[in-house]
Order: sequence, then C-alpha cells, then structure tokens
Amino acid sequence: MGFGSYDESEQKDQNVDTDDDAAVNVHENDHDGDVEFEFDESESSLIDRLDEMKDDDEDED
Repeated sequence: MGFGSYDESEQKDQNVDTDDDAAVNVHENDHDGDVEFEFDESESSLIDRLDEMKDDDEDED
C-alpha cells in the first residue's frame, strides 16, 4: 500500500455511538418569509461605491 491508500473493507459498516440529544439541529431556527431592503441611495451611486471599494483593494495588493 502506498501513501494515502486505504483498505475499503475498513470503511464499510462503521457504527458510531452518537448522542442525538446533544446534536445540533440546523433547522431549529428556519424561517419562511420575505426579506425586503430599502436603500436611500440610487443604484448608480451604490455601484460607484462598490467600484471604489474594489479599487481600494487593488491598491493594497
């Protein structure tokens, strides 16, 4: 067996004891709803600000 090789028979039927009560429930805080954003600035001014931020990042490199 070379470096990084493994025996596939060792990968089958692995039983792991887990505590389901202590597990994280990723769906505990699911939300079905709408999100709306209101901007005080125009679309073009927001795009201009984004371009400025990109230019600043390029200057730092």
